[in-house]
Amino acid sequence: MFETILKEIKPTKKEEQELNSKVEIFLKTLNSNLKEGKIVVGGSFAKGTWLRGQHDLDIFVQYPNEDKISDKLENAIKKSFRKYERIHGSRDYFIIEFEKMIFEVIPVLKIKNSIEAKNITDISPLHVEWVNKNLTDKMKDDVRIAKHFSKANKFYGAETFIKGLHGYVLEILIYHYGSFLNMVKNVSKWRKNMLINFGKNEFYSAQQFPLTLIDPVNPKRNATASLSEEKLELFIKICKEFNKNKSLKYFKEKEINENKYNLIIEAEALEGSRDVAGTKILKAHEHIKYKLTNDGYEIKNIEFEFKDRGKLYYNLKNKTLPKYKKHYGPPITMIEGLENFKKKYGKYKIENGKSYVILINKNNKLEEYVKKIIKDEEVKNRVKKIKILNV
Repeated sequence: MFETILKEIKPTKKEEQELNSKVEIFLKTLNSNLKEGKIVVGGSFAKGTWLRGQHDLDIFVQYPNEDKISDKLENAIKKSFRKYERIHGSRDYFIIEFEKMIFEVIPVLKIKNSIEAKNITDISPLHVEWVNKNLTDKMKDDVRIAKHFSKANKFYGAETFIKGLHGYVLEILIYHYGSFLNMVKNVSKWRKNMLINFGKNEFYSAQQFPLTLIDPVNPKRNATASLSEEKLELFIKICKEFNKNKSLKYFKEKEINENKYNLIIEAEALEGSRDVAGTKILKAHEHIKYKLTNDGYEIKNIEFEFKDRGKLYYNLKNKTLPKYKKHYGPPITMIEGLENFKKKYGKYKIENGKSYVILINKNNKLEEYVKKIIKDEEVKNRVKKIKILNV
C-alpha cells in the first residue's frame, strides 16, 4: 500500500533536478546583492520531506544581530528581483514569485541554540538541522505519507484558519514512534491534554493545550500549540479507523458535497499572507453564522474551505421564518432595565419571569437577509469580494 502511495506523492528525480536548478539560480541571484547575511534553505525541501508538486520554498537569511534586518534584506531583494511583497508581522518577511514558484524569504538571527532566539523564526534553521540529523530516509518517506494522510483527512495546516498539524510536528512524531504505522497505532490511544516529552525536558505553561508535544530543539516550546481540540479529535478518530481498516480511501481527499448545502457563499481574499487572509475570511464566516443563528435560522451543518479563495457552506433547516418574532427584554426583577425596555417598546408581556414584545421580523427571508449581512462591516472589511453562489 505505502509503495503505491509514495509513487504518487514522492518527487521524481526529474522534478528534484528541476527544482534544485531553480533554487540554485534564485539563491545565486539573491546572494549577489547581499552585503551581509548568510542564506540557509529551510522548510520541507531542505529536510527532504516535501511532496510532489508542492514547490513553495522557505529561504532564511541569517544575520549576526537584529538591527533592521528586514530593511537590510529588502535592499538586497529590491536589487535582485523586479517584483516582491513585504509581509508585515512580528518580523517582516518577503514573498517572491520566481520561475513559477513562490519563495518566502525570511530574515533571522544566526543562533546556535534556541535560547538565543529573539523571534520564533530564528529557530527554524535549527529544525532543519535536527530533522536531517535524526531522521533516516525511510522515516522521511513516512513523513511524506503522514502529510498526505493528514491533508486528505483535513487536519493538516498550522494556519490560524485551520489549526491543524504541520510538517515539523509530523517529523517529530515519526521520529518518536519510528514509523507511520506505529504513529497511527499510538495516536489511536491518545487522550486530550496529553504531554509527549520524550526528551524528558522540563516544561511548564500556565495555558492548557489540547496536546503538548515538546519541541526537541526548543524544550520550552509546545510544537502543537496551534492545534485545536477539534482537529486533535479528528486526528485521533481517523487514526483509530485506519488502525482497524488499513484502506487507501484514507489517502484520498474527500471533496465537499455542495448538494448538501442550501446556502453557499464565495469570498475573494484580501492581499497579504495566506494565514492572515484565510483567517479574515473565517472571521467573516463566523459573523454570518452568528447573525443567522441570532435571528432564528437553525443551521444544521456548516463547512469552511480556503484554497485560492474562500467558500462558506451552510445547511439551514428553513429558508423563511415567521413574520413575527418574540423579542425578549430583562427579567421583571430588574426594575430599571424594565422601565427602559418599556420606554423603547411600549407595553410588554411576561413569560417565565421575563419581559417580551412581539415585533415584525424584517429578516424572515433568507436570501434578502444574507444580502444584508454580507454588507456588514465585519464581513466586507475582511474580504476583497464576496458573493452568494447558491441560496
